[in-house]
Amino acid sequence: MPAATGTKRVKGVSIHRPFVFGSIARPIDPDDKPKNLPAEHTHQWTVWVKGVDDEDISYWLKKVQFKLHETYANALRTKESTPFEITETGWGEFEIQIKMHFVPESNEKPQALWHALKLHPYGPDADGQRERREAIVSQNYEEVVFNEPVEQFYEILTGGPNITPKGKGGKGSKQAAMYGRSGGPKLRTAELPERDSPGNPYSRGTEGKELDRMKEAIKKVEGLMEIETKELKEKEARLELLKGSDGVAVKKK
Repeated sequence: MPAATGTKRVKGVSIHRPFVFGSIARPIDPDDKPKNLPAEHTHQWTVWVKGVDDEDISYWLKKVQFKLHETYANALRTKESTPFEITETGWGEFEIQIKMHFVPESNEKPQALWHALKLHPYGPDADGQRERREAIVSQNYEEVVFNEPVEQFYEILTGGPNITPKGKGGKGSKQAAMYGRSGGPKLRTAELPERDSPGNPYSRGTEGKELDRMKEAIKKVEGLMEIETKELKEKEARLELLKGSDGVAVKKK
């Protein structure tokens, strides 16, 4: 029996789409704290799902659900349009469940991931960051893989924008997301940008630097392993000498 309309899959094809999820937290100034905030709330934070370098992801992502700690009123928050983010205040760190729902044409089930909300600085400069009241950013690069997508969704994933620019279009509008600063269409791609930019550390340039650091680390580990192997062989040789002399060390002339 032939597949129903919209359910026939493109065999042998996998398509991945990169995205970023994370959060930013800022300490609330106690001298300028809104009166309606609970006294124990010390930070304002935002959690998000977005495209790398703010690329449009709404052509494959329909909505995002954020499941907060149970102490929040209406702990399950849903965003059905970009930006896929919510902002709250609080005092504690916890894990947020993020469930991504894909566009109806995808015929794909939702996927869930977890994000650890961070409010406080960590590391050697933690005290300095705390004194400077710096924002704490915690984000992760991820890729969603669509294995053998249905034909209609395959066309959506691989096709370019199907709208033409009309009017000016605001900075945060759908048109602005689909068209670049020059007004030309932004092709749908899974490639990382060539260079990083403010707010986006993910690029082919930073990827190359990370690969170089990994290569250097591998060389260092291989060198240490070579030294350890040499020392082990020397110890094994001395042990054999001791066995051959009934436990009495053999003095070399």
